[in-house]
Amino acid sequence: MATLPVYPWRLAPDGLATRRQLRAAGLRPGGQDVVAQLERPRRRRTPLTAFLYRVDRAKPVRPMTPAKHAALDRANTARRTCPACRADAGYVIPVSLGMCAPCAYPEAP
Repeated sequence: MATLPVYPWRLAPDGLATRRQLRAAGLRPGGQDVVAQLERPRRRRTPLTAFLYRVDRAKPVRPMTPAKHAALDRANTARRTCPACRADAGYVIPVSLGMCAPCAYPEAP
């Protein structure tokens, strides 16, 4: 098995990009294999690693269909709905509380 070339942080050659960089350009890896990796050193910890893909082999991002858009809207609405009072909190309910702030802290002023 061949090892991947490793580049230092910010020194990757042109034509290679991370997933986030591809996404910002409206692209996706499209099933291609990782061609290299980027390492960012950290003090007293293992370095951060990012995988690099070839930009010329990347494919355009698939467009959002109406069904996917509707499903995403329903999922976000469910994340904002309090299970205790069934009201839309107007923000995403924290997992740590499991309910909106007025239901979690009823005696707060």
